[in-house]
Amino acid sequence: MSTLQKLLALVGTAVVFMSANPASAVSLIKGGSTPVAGEGQYTNIQGATTINFNSGTATDPNGFATYSATNGIVKLSVAGQYATPFGDTSYYLTVAPKGAQANGQNILGNTGDQTITFAKSIDYFGLYWGSIDRYNYVDVYSGGKLLKTFSGADVPGAPANGAQSGDANNVYVNLLADKGESFDKVVLRSTGLAFETDNHSYRLASVPEPTAILGLLAFGVMSAGSFVKRKSKLI
Repeated sequence: MSTLQKLLALVGTAVVFMSANPASAVSLIKGGSTPVAGEGQYTNIQGATTINFNSGTATDPNGFATYSATNGIVKLSVAGQYATPFGDTSYYLTVAPKGAQANGQNILGNTGDQTITFAKSIDYFGLYWGSIDRYNYVDVYSGGKLLKTFSGADVPGAPANGAQSGDANNVYVNLLADKGESFDKVVLRSTGLAFETDNHSYRLASVPEPTAILGLLAFGVMSAGSFVKRKSKLI
């Protein structure tokens, strides 16, 4: 195999290596939100799309996010079942343990989890998290691989004790992928009553243009060719 062929093979190997390594790190950050009267907290992240459930349904205005369950969109509070996030009198999402009942009746949102699947990769997901509990969990996936799990105990400064009033335990939480990384599915689940959220937001991940990628590859090939020419002159 010639030197040029070896260099081209190395370029090809590098491309395969990069494509075979999916996102692996996501950070949870508290704050960066704007209060809206009667609707709780909204994200301040630029370029984000918000799903606020105000229609009484889990509908993404841009059609990229799909929710797995539909029986967890509620309004106000029901004692012993779910509580509206602080300062929020609009519709919101609740998740209860699978099959949970009260007085012989199914509790709304008792699917155990709510899976939000994105048609395109995202690099940001945010939610107004109400009455945070330690048994509330957020799982972040990419390509079917679990990247990170956060619980209520991971929210900075939140007592995670289920307190239904005050800003300490009712906060806007942002999940951010590391630079150049992304994810495509978020699962909200709870092992106790309940996991209440509103004003979900996401931002599509920026993807390098195909022409830009081809340009980088072409540059690598040209550089390899130039290196071979220089080497041949020295022989």
